[in-house]
Amino acid sequence: MDGEGNSNHIGGMNDLENEGFLDGKEIERYWSEISEKSMIMYKEPLLTKRRNTTSQIAIVGANVCSIESLDYEIVENELFKQDWRSRKKAQIFQYVVLKWALALLIGLGTGLVGFFNNIAVENIAGFKLLLTSDFMSKKKYFKAFAAYAGCNIGLAAAAAALCAFIAPAAAGSGIPEVKAYLNGIDAHSILAPSTLFVKIFGSILGVSAGFVVGKEGPMVHTGACIASLLGQGGSRKYHLTWSWLKYFKNDQDRRDLITCGAAAGVAAAFRAPVGGVLFALEEAASWWRSALLWRTFFTTAVVAIVLRTFIEYCWTGKCGLFGQGGLIMYDVSAATETYSGPDILAVLFLGVVGGIFGSLYNYLVDKVLRTYSIINEKGARFKILLVVTICILTTCCSFGLPWFSKCIPCPTDPAVTCSTESGNFKRFQCQSGYYNDLASLFLNTNDDAIRNLFSTSTRDEFRISSLFIFFAAIYCLGIITYGIAVPSGLFIPVILAGACYGRLVGRLFASISKLDTGLFALLGAASFLGGTMRMTVSLCVILLELTNDLLLLPLIMLVLLVSKTVADCFNKGVYDQIVKLKGLPYMEAHAEPYMKHLAARDVVSGPLVTFSGIEKVGNIMHALRTTGHNGFPVIDEPPFTDASELCGIVLRSHLLVLLKGKSFSRNQVHCGGEILRKYAALDFAKAGSGKGMKLEDLNIEEEEMEMYVDLHPITNASPYTVVETMSLAKAAILFRQLGLRHMCVVPKSQGRPPIVGILTRHDFMPEHILGLYPHLSPHK
Repeated sequence: MDGEGNSNHIGGMNDLENEGFLDGKEIERYWSEISEKSMIMYKEPLLTKRRNTTSQIAIVGANVCSIESLDYEIVENELFKQDWRSRKKAQIFQYVVLKWALALLIGLGTGLVGFFNNIAVENIAGFKLLLTSDFMSKKKYFKAFAAYAGCNIGLAAAAAALCAFIAPAAAGSGIPEVKAYLNGIDAHSILAPSTLFVKIFGSILGVSAGFVVGKEGPMVHTGACIASLLGQGGSRKYHLTWSWLKYFKNDQDRRDLITCGAAAGVAAAFRAPVGGVLFALEEAASWWRSALLWRTFFTTAVVAIVLRTFIEYCWTGKCGLFGQGGLIMYDVSAATETYSGPDILAVLFLGVVGGIFGSLYNYLVDKVLRTYSIINEKGARFKILLVVTICILTTCCSFGLPWFSKCIPCPTDPAVTCSTESGNFKRFQCQSGYYNDLASLFLNTNDDAIRNLFSTSTRDEFRISSLFIFFAAIYCLGIITYGIAVPSGLFIPVILAGACYGRLVGRLFASISKLDTGLFALLGAASFLGGTMRMTVSLCVILLELTNDLLLLPLIMLVLLVSKTVADCFNKGVYDQIVKLKGLPYMEAHAEPYMKHLAARDVVSGPLVTFSGIEKVGNIMHALRTTGHNGFPVIDEPPFTDASELCGIVLRSHLLVLLKGKSFSRNQVHCGGEILRKYAALDFAKAGSGKGMKLEDLNIEEEEMEMYVDLHPITNASPYTVVETMSLAKAAILFRQLGLRHMCVVPKSQGRPPIVGILTRHDFMPEHILGLYPHLSPHK
C-alpha cells in the first residue's frame, strides 16, 4: 500500500468530471488496479491523463509501496488543543520529568547491554582460544583445529538460527535501518522486542564465532530498540506495558527517544560518550534541535558512568576472562607525536589511498549484498547454510594462514613473554622463545587484534609480508561476511583493515617519517573509516576517545577530510548504499539537481480523495476500503462557508477511532462539542508497532452508512502547505527538515478548488519523478 497521500472529492464526483479528471468508472477501475498491485514498489504510473489547460498537471497512479512513513508533525486538532488547555502545571512538569527519566533509563539499559556484550564475547571467545592454544602447546594440531572450527561453526549456526527463525530484521548492522527510521520510514519490525533479543545474543554469538564483524554497529540498533520499547509503553504482546508512558504515544517523542538510543549505542560500543552524540547528529538523525542535544548528551553520560562502574568492578577479577581496562580501549598516548613535512606527506598518502580503498570496499559490499539477497530469499535453511559456509572459510583462513608465517624470536625485553594463550606474541606452532606474528593477529578477538596493531614502540613486531597477508584477508573477509544472517557491524572490520594498512604504510615510510607505526595504524584506521562511512566530526571524536591521544587531532582531521573527499568522487557512503539497496524511500538532506526544473504541482499524484467537514459515513468507509491513504484533505463547502475552503487534513487512524465510537448524526449538522466531551486526545494516540486499529475492527450497520459524522474535532487545522508553483527542490528540503508525512499543495489563483493535491515522501523519490519525466537528466 502506498500509505500516504491521495487525491478528488469522494463526496462529490461531479467535481472530478468538471475539472477534466477521471469519471466514476475510471476511478473504480483505477483503485482496483491499485489494490491488485499494492505490494509492488515503485512501478510505472498506472494511468496518465492530463488537463487540457496550460498548466499540464499530470494525474497519475499513486506510488505503490509497502513501507509507510512516520508522521513527526504535531496534529493540532481541536482535541489536541483542548487537551493542552486543560493540562495543569503538575501534568506538564510530569511530562518533562518523564522525558529525562526515559533518557536515564535508555542510558542505563544500553550501558548494561554493552557491558554484558563485552563480558560475554571475551569469555566465550576467550574459552575457545584457550582451548585451541592448549592443544597447540601439546602439538595436537588436528585437535586444535577441530576444537577451533567446531566452536566457530556451532556459534555461527546458533546466531544464524536466531536471525533466520526469530527476527530476520536483526541481521546486519542495523545502522541503516535506524537512520531510515529517524528519516521518517516505518520499516517492518526493525525496532521490535524480538529484534532486540536477537540483536543482543546474535551479536555475541557472531563475534565470538570469529567472524570479521563488530558488535559496535548492532549496539546502535540495540540502543534504538531499547528506546522504542520504552517509548511505546512497552509491548502488549509480551505483557510489558506501562500506563504512565501514555504521553509518548506519538511519532515525534519516539523519534527523540530513539535518537537518544542510537547515541547511547555508540557510547556503549566505543566507550565514547561525546562521539555518540556527534554520531547521532551527523549520521543518524535527519532532524535536530537544541533540547534534544541536551538529552542525548545526558543519555551518553549515563552510559559512560555505567561502563566505568562495571569495568572498575571487573578489575577485581570477578568477570572471568574480561580483562582490566577503562573507557580508553586502545591507548596510544605513550608515543611521541612530533611531526614534520615528510610526515604530513605520508598522512596525505594515507588519506588518498584510504579513500580509494574505502570506496572500493563500498562497491564490493554492494555487489555482495545483491548476491546474498538472492540466496537469503530462498529460506531459512539457505541463510544458515551461507553463514556456516562463510564461517568455515573464515576459520580456515584464521587457522591456516599463520602456518605460512615464519617464527620470529621474542623481544629481548624481560617484561615481554611469548605466550600460547594471548597477547601480542603468540607462539602458535613455534618453539619456546619464538612467536608467530600472523597468529598474534588472527587467533585473537577483534579487539585484541586492533590493540596489537595500535601498540606503540613495536616497529618490527609484525613483518611486512605478514601485514600484507592479514590486510588482504581481513579486507576480503569483511566484504563477504557482511550481508549474512547474523548481526554484524562494519566498524571493526574497517578499523582492522585500516589499522593494518596504516601500519604497513608506516613501515614503508620508515625512512622518511618519524611517526610511530602504532600512530600510523591509527591514522590508517581513520582513513578507511572516512572512505567507507563518509563521516568526519563524529569519527574524529570517537577515535580520540578510543585512543586517548588528543595531540594527533590535526592529523586525524586531515586524513578524514582527504579520504572522504577522495571517496566521494566514486560513490556514496556504505550506509547510504545499504539504505538504497533495501529499497527504503530515504529523503536526502539535499534536493536532486533536476528538482529545480519542476514545480510542486508537476509531481502531484491522483486522483485526490477529499472529505467534507461533515461527511457521510458510507463515503468515509468507501474511501478507507478502496485506498491505502493515511491522510485525507477536509474541505468545508457552502452552506457552511461562503466558499470552498481547506479545513485541514484528517488521518486514517483518527477516522477509524471516530467511526468505532459511532458518534453519528442523522442530519448534516455540527456536533463537535459532543465529540469533544466523549473523546480524549489520548484516545487517538498512536499505538505501538502492529497494534493500531484496522478497518476490519469496525462494525458499521447498513443504516449507519447513511448517517453523518463531524470531522472538524479530529482535523489537523494547521497542515503545512506550499503553493503549487514552488520549486520541487525547495519543497523537498522543507518536507525533510520539518519531518512531514503530508504536504498540501494549494492553488496560486482564486476560483479553483482549495487544494491541488498532496505531496508525500514517495512523490519526491527519483523513481517517481523520472518515471513521469524520463527526458530529465538525473544529474542536471
